[in-house]
Amino acid sequence: MKPYNPQQLPIGNLDWSEFIDLVGKANRYIARYDGLLQSIVNPDVLLSPLRTQEAVLSSKIEGTQATLEEVMEFEAHALQSEKNKGDIYEVLNYRKALLEGRQQMILRPLSLNDLLKIHKILLQGVRGENKAPGSFRKIQNWIGAPGSTLEQARYVPPEVPKMMEGLYNWESYLHQDEKDVLVQLAIVHAQFEILHPFIDGNGRIGRILIPLFLYHKEIIHQPIFYMSQYLESNRQAYYDALKNITDTGRWEYWIRFFLSGIVQQAEKNIKQTREIIALYDQMKVKMSDKTHSQWAIQCLDYIFTQPIFNTTDFNRSSGVPKTSAARLLKAMEENDILECVRRGVGRRPSLFAFRKLLNIINQ
Repeated sequence: MKPYNPQQLPIGNLDWSEFIDLVGKANRYIARYDGLLQSIVNPDVLLSPLRTQEAVLSSKIEGTQATLEEVMEFEAHALQSEKNKGDIYEVLNYRKALLEGRQQMILRPLSLNDLLKIHKILLQGVRGENKAPGSFRKIQNWIGAPGSTLEQARYVPPEVPKMMEGLYNWESYLHQDEKDVLVQLAIVHAQFEILHPFIDGNGRIGRILIPLFLYHKEIIHQPIFYMSQYLESNRQAYYDALKNITDTGRWEYWIRFFLSGIVQQAEKNIKQTREIIALYDQMKVKMSDKTHSQWAIQCLDYIFTQPIFNTTDFNRSSGVPKTSAARLLKAMEENDILECVRRGVGRRPSLFAFRKLLNIINQ
């Protein structure tokens, strides 16, 4: 199979009639979701677990097995098994890369240099760390079954000179105005995957790009719109829709698939976010009523950002004085806010879980 010769952006011969019915709908759902985001006073507190779940699901597409609970138990120093530790580090790197991308975009518009910084974080100390982290590839790569040769490949990305030419064109297209931003996002994501500019990590970087691009274009006020749940649930259709571009040279099938995903994911995100907001409001009343503590809200914010935690970390990081911490934890357990997963013994701290929040995140 020969290396693919990428099309130049913008795509000149798009048949908008093939997906125009989804354009308005996708934009309405994104606008509705962003309106909800803007209504949240503390999105970093309330939506922090969704970022971790995105990291879990995006990494899962690449073959990791770690669950949300395993990642959180690991962070609470309570993971019993060594089995998925490598996968957990990949998930944590993905989350760091997401946060780094957001931080970079506060300073400047999205660029190729940002991708290199994000990529370096993504592969640091994990599987792929020897595959040129933070650098665009200088060799030919290909996609196929494990052990397949170039001739047996399912897809062969562009040769390095064509890839670099395509990347500069791609970066220029990021800053252009397309007829519709969500259609532009579909093209940006697919073209990045077609160029496949890294030896490893292309899929994850491409998915990190989705919220960053929407934030870059000021379509959302926080880079918190994740699509990995949709893409993981429709993994084969995702790959087939991308391959349809390189097989046929046409983009309409892919754009339709991607816009459908935006609608489905936005609908789910809206439902989850509303449930999280409702849970926070409900717990705020309950915490104040049951604890009568000046630290009730601080306590609540902590368990929303760390739905699985141990008592040592709670004492160290919640901001609640140690004299009040034990009493508050006891009150939360007695009033069915927290569940004690494991009682502390000797120097080993107790482990708690905020199940009501975890159930929402795991939907």
